[in-house]
Amino acid sequence: MSEVLQIDGVHHRYGASAALAGVGVTVRAGECVALLGPNGAGKTTLVGLATGLLTVQTGRVAVCGGDPRRAATRRHLGVVQQKMGFPTMLTVAELVRGAAVRAGRSAGAAGPVLTEVEITDLARRRAGKLSGGQQQRVALAMALVGDPDLLLLDEPTVGLDITSRRTFWQTIAARRDAGAGVLLTTHIVEEAAAVADHVAVLHRGRVVTADTPAGLTALLPDRTITARTVLGDGVLQALPGVRSVRRDGDRVRVATAEPEHVLRQWLGLDDGLADLRVEGAGLERALFALTGEGTEDRDIEPTEVPA
Repeated sequence: MSEVLQIDGVHHRYGASAALAGVGVTVRAGECVALLGPNGAGKTTLVGLATGLLTVQTGRVAVCGGDPRRAATRRHLGVVQQKMGFPTMLTVAELVRGAAVRAGRSAGAAGPVLTEVEITDLARRRAGKLSGGQQQRVALAMALVGDPDLLLLDEPTVGLDITSRRTFWQTIAARRDAGAGVLLTTHIVEEAAAVADHVAVLHRGRVVTADTPAGLTALLPDRTITARTVLGDGVLQALPGVRSVRRDGDRVRVATAEPEHVLRQWLGLDDGLADLRVEGAGLERALFALTGEGTEDRDIEPTEVPA
């Protein structure tokens, strides 16, 4: 499987502040890598380096083996950002045709992509008349029309409703299955868990861990047993292996690293145990355990305007 993005040993500073400190991330053809972490972790800087908007200070960044600052290399890229500005008087079809020509394709490549992204009905609409969600779908069409080897998606589904979000990810999955690599940054942990093959957790400029979504959640020992029971909280807390007990309406939630052992004891004391469910730890909790911060923290990451 060929590497479409290589980031090796990258350090990047804004004055005295270190945004990245020895980061390494690899994306291969046909896989989706999600980059997670609180704001201020370095995600925006990393995306800026991968798109060629920022200059590498230390380390190496390569897109399909080339320097992303070069126009020829950027033709391998398709980029969807959280907010993209469009010339308000151009129509959707004109925007996508222009993106095709800039990517070295014919203007006629726009038609199939408008169909792929399901926005043919917007082809004649001017950009100034688009909703936020429609703008994101147009941005996706502009990213795809060059048939990129690498898709960089920076918080791409902000403003999309549930149906549009589902269509968005179906389109990305089809491109990935056809061989495109995908690097995704998102605050929507459930989304990353659903679409990513691998997850890299970035915290304070470093990749603190990288694994599959299931591998990250497996780092957490706790499982949650939820049930209705006649036993009191004190009795449950005294069971060997129980870490915590809390009530949720008429149900009780017990956290434990040994659910099978706890359940054997619990059933011995309450043979009327009902509505039993055992759940694994989620990716959100794994991220919190790894970084000590939630994904919705709002530290401000430094920005740099390229010359």
